[in-house]
Amino acid sequence: QVQLVESGGGLVQAGGSLRLSCAASRSITYAMGWYRQAPEEQRELVAAISYGGSTNYADSVKGRFTISRDNAKNTVYLQMNSLKPEDTAVYYCNTGIYHLADPGRYWGQGTQVTVSS
Repeated sequence: QVQLVESGGGLVQAGGSLRLSCAASRSITYAMGWYRQAPEEQRELVAAISYGGSTNYADSVKGRFTISRDNAKNTVYLQMNSLKPEDTAVYYCNTGIYHLADPGRYWGQGTQVTVSS
């Protein structure tokens, strides 16, 4: 079992920045990723990173968001810059699989990101 604890969400104006963090309860070699779900929308991949540092981004966030991880701290980060109102969603940390395009079986509780126009 892996528990994931997210932090860093909040309210920000359009064009602003936020940094999300997600700490895993134990050392893992799985990929780690961030997904988001807006009201009445399906959950979608935002970004994922392998243990070795390979990354995968949704087209909508390329050039604005950066995913990184600190394997010594079992933590993954999502730096979000140039935020837009359409980035508003609940952001979920995910792990449990080695692929970068599919979600694993472990989810965090979610953290709300709200971008005002």
